[in-house]
Amino acid sequence: MKVLSCFDGISCAQVALERANVKVEKYYASEVDKYAISITQKNYPNTIQVGSIVDLHISEPIDLLCGGSPCQDLSIAKKNREGLNGSRSGLFWEFVRLIKEIRPKYFILENVASMKKEEKEKMSNALSMVEPIMINAALVSAQSRKRLFWIGKLIANTYITVGISLPVDKKIYLKDILEKEVSKKYFVNARFTFVDIEMIDYSRPIRLGIINKGGQGERIYSIYGKSVTLSANGGGRGAKTGLYMLNDEKIRRLTPIECERLQSLPDNYTEGISETQRYKVLGNAFNVEVVTHIFRELFL
Repeated sequence: MKVLSCFDGISCAQVALERANVKVEKYYASEVDKYAISITQKNYPNTIQVGSIVDLHISEPIDLLCGGSPCQDLSIAKKNREGLNGSRSGLFWEFVRLIKEIRPKYFILENVASMKKEEKEKMSNALSMVEPIMINAALVSAQSRKRLFWIGKLIANTYITVGISLPVDKKIYLKDILEKEVSKKYFVNARFTFVDIEMIDYSRPIRLGIINKGGQGERIYSIYGKSVTLSANGGGRGAKTGLYMLNDEKIRRLTPIECERLQSLPDNYTEGISETQRYKVLGNAFNVEVVTHIFRELFL
């Protein structure tokens, strides 16, 4: 199989293809972040890096075109979001162009589930009326991460929606993936306020308290539920990972290795760049086990 991965990031698609036992002849990666590229080349040195998706052209046949186009202008996390007209999320139209030019046998596109209904409809219309499926990574990991996947297969020069079942719930919680010993630098020494819990749902993040005014990076969650969605951006003491209360009521953020586990990656997969950049590239990644599940149903 020849693969073109757009917005490749740290090449989670290669990890998923490997786990699904899909043989790859060539893997082209379109990525511009130098830190993400360095992680890809460390783990998969045979990757063919082709640069930005803008005006990208591939001359040979491609079996699978995949990618997670930028979500910054679509996500509910951004105020006054510009949708597909935004400078980042508008790169989706380059993905559409490549589908029309390359006509791959299959395509998979991933993006946030929190986008507006009209934006989702625009994307489906542009993707030959292929309808998305929403899969929450909470089914296969300790992270709550709802994402839409458009999965198309070329039949008689027309793309059809490929039906994918939801993964079986593995019932993995944050407590199951924590490192036993971590550096003191991950702990937060601050006064916190408990909040009332109306209903405990272990399949979701369980908020226990807040620091200060309880901004996005100042909310404290239980290790017995799921983690919040990892983010490439975010402020506050919890920054990109959220804050979590241990059994002794100590509070800390997650380590890079724990974030790798939340994305179903091997430990130290992102080792070799600064910790700040590790958090960023992990927040931009997709969950490997979710995509492995899709590949298994699609190809095996």
